[in-house]
Amino acid sequence: MWVATTSWAESTLRISTTTSTDNSGLFTVLHPAFEAAYDIRLEVIAVGTGKALKMGARGDADVVFVHAPAAELDYVKSGDFIDRKAVMHNDFVLIGAASDPAKISAAKSAAGALQRIATMPTDKTIFVSRGDNSGTHKKELQLWQAADIAPEGIWYWKVGQGMGAVLTIADEKQVYTMTDRGTYLAYADKINLSILFEGDISLSNPYHVMAVNPAKHPHVQYNLAQNYIDFITGPVGQQIINNFKIKGQQLFYGDVKP
Repeated sequence: MWVATTSWAESTLRISTTTSTDNSGLFTVLHPAFEAAYDIRLEVIAVGTGKALKMGARGDADVVFVHAPAAELDYVKSGDFIDRKAVMHNDFVLIGAASDPAKISAAKSAAGALQRIATMPTDKTIFVSRGDNSGTHKKELQLWQAADIAPEGIWYWKVGQGMGAVLTIADEKQVYTMTDRGTYLAYADKINLSILFEGDISLSNPYHVMAVNPAKHPHVQYNLAQNYIDFITGPVGQQIINNFKIKGQQLFYGDVKP
């Protein structure tokens, strides 16, 4: 059993996670329940998935909670993270002005929707990309690859911002972007953008949690990390995730079978 030797308080657990997960509001109900049950204070560092993974690999967090499966597995294989478990999923959606100038709502696939945007470059068919190596950005790049398009030019804006900031930019310009459904629902009252394409299997968005490997970073709070992982993948945590709704719409679906 590993015992933390850090100067951090024993009752503090650091979680590196994504801006989209944090922006959704899920942690405002999930984390107080954990803190009350275990008398542990959670410190959340919300950044893009790429940064969240690097933070954990450096030992600057105890737990990593992200949504980029391929990148996650690379870090697991390198021994940076252990105890990786599926937590929940939602999906990505393509959004934009209700007028939908590129008519992406008529596309047969997510790749086809992006092709419509790329082949109709106007000031109303701009695509705002997070461009920050986040899980959302990684998924977006996979979709461009499937569409056989290298996104570049005046119609493609890489802004290097979190999901909330990207939604604000796209809303101000009334143009296209891709977001996870959870953050879109959380921001629905703040923006005037519509879901124009959804439902493609390629838009699936799974989330996993991992503990930072104490064999590489003996100072991490591994025992507390185990408690957190057990909680959010256990019956209570999964119920909180499944019950979390905004305006009656469920944002996430737990992936642990009862």
